[in-house]
Amino acid sequence: MHPESIFVTGRNEKPQRLRGVAVSFMGLLMLLPQGGYGQQQAPSKQASDLPQEPAPTPTQPFNLRATQRDYSKPFGSWLRNPLEVYLPTKVQKANFVNSPRLDQMVRDGKIYLSLSDALALALENNYDIAVSRYYMDLADLDILRARAGSALSGSGATVNTNTQGGYTSTTGTGGGPGGAPGAAASGFGGLTVTASGAGPTPAQTDPVLTGTIQLERAKAPQVNTFFSGGLASLTTNTDQYNFTYNQQYVTGTSLSVGITNQRVTTDNPFQDYSPALTSVFKATVTQHLLQGAGIWVNKRFVYQALNNRKITDSAFRQQLLYTMNQVENIYWGLVNAYEDVKAKERALAQSSQLAADNRKQLEIGTMAPLDVVNADSTVASDKQALISSQSTLNYQQQIMKQAIARNLNDPALIAAAIIPTDRVSTEELAEEKQTLDELAVRAFTASPTIEQAQLNLKNAEITLKGAKNGLLPIVDAYGFYGATGLGGTQNPNALNFATGTTYPPGTFPNVGYGSVVQNLFNSTGPDKGVGFNITIPLRNRAAQAQQAQALIEYRQDELKLEQLYTQTRINVVNAQFALTNDRAQVQAAQAARDFDQQSYDDEVKKLKLGASTTQNVLMQERTLAQAENALLQAQATYAKDRAGLYQILGETLDKYGINLVDSAAGVVNTNPVIPGVQQAPKEGK
Repeated sequence: MHPESIFVTGRNEKPQRLRGVAVSFMGLLMLLPQGGYGQQQAPSKQASDLPQEPAPTPTQPFNLRATQRDYSKPFGSWLRNPLEVYLPTKVQKANFVNSPRLDQMVRDGKIYLSLSDALALALENNYDIAVSRYYMDLADLDILRARAGSALSGSGATVNTNTQGGYTSTTGTGGGPGGAPGAAASGFGGLTVTASGAGPTPAQTDPVLTGTIQLERAKAPQVNTFFSGGLASLTTNTDQYNFTYNQQYVTGTSLSVGITNQRVTTDNPFQDYSPALTSVFKATVTQHLLQGAGIWVNKRFVYQALNNRKITDSAFRQQLLYTMNQVENIYWGLVNAYEDVKAKERALAQSSQLAADNRKQLEIGTMAPLDVVNADSTVASDKQALISSQSTLNYQQQIMKQAIARNLNDPALIAAAIIPTDRVSTEELAEEKQTLDELAVRAFTASPTIEQAQLNLKNAEITLKGAKNGLLPIVDAYGFYGATGLGGTQNPNALNFATGTTYPPGTFPNVGYGSVVQNLFNSTGPDKGVGFNITIPLRNRAAQAQQAQALIEYRQDELKLEQLYTQTRINVVNAQFALTNDRAQVQAAQAARDFDQQSYDDEVKKLKLGASTTQNVLMQERTLAQAENALLQAQATYAKDRAGLYQILGETLDKYGINLVDSAAGVVNTNPVIPGVQQAPKEGK
């Protein structure tokens, strides 16, 4: 029988119900899954069930505890300061100052920025990345919380997308089939599932000490003085000092130790001791035998918290992939805007020169006035186009600044123009020559979304096992030992009924508190025993529903994981085709631009020789401007799609030499090295 068939019936099957209430305990145990809780296995991914794809390489863990606080460890120490564990913890203030690297790049009121510098500045200053770093501390706090036996809160790890600009993934813009799927913008499914926490409450392993100290003074009028030795009222002073220690263990064992102490002083003649000292001690050990039994079920939150920390690490890597791609898109958009301004300036210079030449020819009578008016109109249009292009460039510069700077309140920084120093190189990449299967395998092994989906599947399996344990009845075995000790000093008002007088001093021996406590452990007044607590839900519907829900969600996670493999493969196909088409488009645009430049130069020469017209020159100028714009767009598209491919493959950090641990610490010890870029030619060349 399949393990799940014991708990979940098919749609057309009728569940077998137990008739009657009087079911023997041994009979119920026979109905439980054989082999004990530890052998109940959640459904696993078998070759016959699911396709076999390469498992993702785990994200490199961030061992920052040598330089930063480890939130998975308790705060404070009893040995150093017993009161420290009760004081609020402190978190270092957030940094709102730009890294020194940014100031070093400002020269003569301008920021000369390479793509490598832009990525390094984003790693140091970008707010999305800075916010993501806290998710790892929150995940560590969940580990600390789980080790105490508390439920998980989750870190809320996701990919932040609050940096403006560069959001659009252009994979497919150059002609990839099926359109552009876009890059994932959030962590896979978060850190919790609907049925998370199903099953018995884990052991609360942090011990608890409780105490009660009460001083009571009472004077009670008596209705019948016979029972009060002739006293109209009785005075009783009661002091209580009670303490209890409770401790639970991951084995499903709990220990409770309590001691109560009472000191009573009274003038009641029927009491032999005043003050009377009473101490009661009791220690109880309880062990879960079915539900809640075993180390695994009580540490399952710890296992989930450790998986969640891995998910958080993976989500941070995904944040870096996303932000690096975003900043690179912004950078190439800035390059495009910068080159567009230069192209518009050239166009304006050309049209202005043509208008000036036409005016000279008009003065000597070799040019018609209409040609001069036409040239002046073109100059006005080129001026408007230049102003529009300059506005776009200014906006792109501001977008870049908010992506790479943390503080924009410095007027000098706001006013500084950004000069991009890198340009696109379109040599063929190795990825364009690889087969789709080879690229898909690379994406499968490096994709953070697939890694997170697999870790979520493991968490769902842990949840399912906890839900199965919650189906079991509660059967606890317990044993206890206790004792009562009595002592004190003889009551001077103690009444001897035989003689009607008080007892003479020394009739009752004085027993000090030390002897009272000693009598608790020498079997003078023992109280000991063993027993069982049994709780059997006769219908168990809530636990059945919870287990079924956990299993359904597990099946959903299986499907989501396989769907991610399919989506990743399609993204790789689309990105590779788009990149190949983009490179061809750049080459075609470059050839068209060179042709139009040559055509324009020839048309100008013809005009000077009288073999052409101003209209023809202006038309050729427009064609050249359109060709230059098409080339800029093609180059930017190619660069963005190349970055998009690296992001889909999950290899941006490796390709650029970005250290994951340094990024998590917010420092850049080595500048990224970007393949496929070249320095911009110097002005005038």
